[in-house]
Amino acid sequence: QVQLVESGGGLVQAGGSLRLACAASGRTGGMNVMGWFRQVPGKEREFVAVILRGGNRIEVADSVKGRFSISRDDAKNIVYLQMNSLKLEDTADYYCVSKGIPTLSRDSSDYKSWGPGTQVTVSS
Repeated sequence: QVQLVESGGGLVQAGGSLRLACAASGRTGGMNVMGWFRQVPGKEREFVAVILRGGNRIEVADSVKGRFSISRDDAKNIVYLQMNSLKLEDTADYYCVSKGIPTLSRDSSDYKSWGPGTQVTVSS
């Protein structure tokens, strides 16, 4: 089992920046893919970004491309989401995910390990 815990969420003005972090513990050897999804209450979960162990393969949602970047520190078992130029529509709960099969996926059902989430609120 892998345990994931997010941090770094909060309230920020539009145009501002936040950096989310997700620390993993437990059986971290199988975390070949780590990433982020987000969800607004009452709406479906939305893919944000994922990264392969080693960091040489990344996928980012078109809605955040050019504003958000993902990175990971495999030695520390941490994945980051740097969010710049935040918009009102980025307001959501952000969830860290991981999976063992080393293929990037934008399908939330492919991820068996989820963190409890961290809230990001962007104000005008």
